Order: sequence, then structure tokens, then C-alpha cells
Amino acid sequence: MICAMDQPTVIEATAPIGKQLIANLRERIVNGDLPPGARLSEQEVAAAYNLSRQPVREAFIKLAASRLVEIRPQRGTYVCKIDLHDVTQSQFVREAVEADIARAASIRADEATVATLRGQLVQQADNLDEGGRGFIVRDEHFHQTLAIAAERPDVWRYIQPLKMQMDRVRHLTAEEFPLDHLVVQHSRVVEAIAAHDADGAEAAIRLHLRGVLDDVRKIAATLPHYFEGASS
Repeated sequence: MICAMDQPTVIEATAPIGKQLIANLRERIVNGDLPPGARLSEQEVAAAYNLSRQPVREAFIKLAASRLVEIRPQRGTYVCKIDLHDVTQSQFVREAVEADIARAASIRADEATVATLRGQLVQQADNLDEGGRGFIVRDEHFHQTLAIAAERPDVWRYIQPLKMQMDRVRHLTAEEFPLDHLVVQHSRVVEAIAAHDADGAEAAIRLHLRGVLDDVRKIAATLPHYFEGASS
């Protein structure tokens, strides 16, 4: 199917057009607005962004390098399906990185940092009615704050490309998230950090992140046409 570009989109003339277009299309693919397997029309994308087709063509090439779209000669450009192998590999890398972040945070975090993290927990609990997508934003902020607490603020930026396929799964399952359960998991991480319990913080973050693998198996069984490597 051809995916309609029905959301009004503004490209700022004062910023690089190509970077804005790539970032916006990447976000829409990751959050599921452009679903796996959808065909992207170069002409429709150009019209939606009020651009010529050249920057759209260049954006498709960049997104293909990130394995978010597939350019099929003489056939068109398609949003890549989610590769189950990529998800499991990226989950492994992210868990390893964040386990070290949690350990470092438990050593370095001061009272002000712990207070910030606990404040985020309150916001998460008080805004469960936002739904899964709203929670994802708060979850991202929480994990970024852990990296800052570990005095590794740039690490969060470095792992963004690695976790894109995981994030696609998270958005597909967003409305089915047991949000209160995730807040409890976050709380265990924070309390271990507050107690300067490195082993406890690592164990809590590993348990939290491994839930993604449970999610991907469930959603792949429900929507096998969205995945590579899923049985039909």
C-alpha cells in the first residue's frame, strides 16, 4: 500500500532542509505513523513538505543507510519491516550499556540527582492517562537522566541509532504497555541508586529492559507482516 502523507508538515527555511526532512521521516517511521511495509511516494512526500523531489530522494538514501527504508529499483521506496534479529542484538547492546550506566549512577548520584529522578517517577505515575506514547517520552527522559547521573551524558546520544528498531517495537505496543508496572520498575532502579547499591541498580535496569523482548515476541505473533523473521 502507498502510505498517505496526510499530516501537515512545516520545514523551517532557516534550518538545513535535508536534516529536517530526514529527522521528521525517521521519527514518523519509528513511532509507527509510517508503518512497516508501507510504500512511500517520492512525489507525495515532496508535496506534503512543499519541497522539490531532489531532497526527498536524498532523504530516502540516508534513511536506507539506517535500514529504515528500502529503495527497490523500478518499484519504489518502502518502509523496512522490523528485523527481529536486529531488535534482539540492539537490546543486548543497550542492556550492556545501561547496566554500566546504572552502576555508575549508583556511585556518582547525589541527593539532588536522586530527587530529580524521584520527581520524574511522580510525574510518570500522575500521567498514566496520557497513554503509551506519552509515557514513552517520559521514559526517554528518565533514561537520559540516568546517563547524566552517571556522568556519561553523550552515551545516550550515541545509542539512539542502535535502539531505533527497539523503539519501533515499543511504539507498536505503546497502547498495551502495563504503565504502572513500568513505573514500579523505574522505582526499583532509582531506589537502588539512592542506596548506592550498584548490583541492585544493574539488576533492576536489566530486568526492565528485557521486557522489550517479551513485547516483540507478542507483537510479532500478532502482526507478522510487520516483521522480518516472523513466522506467517
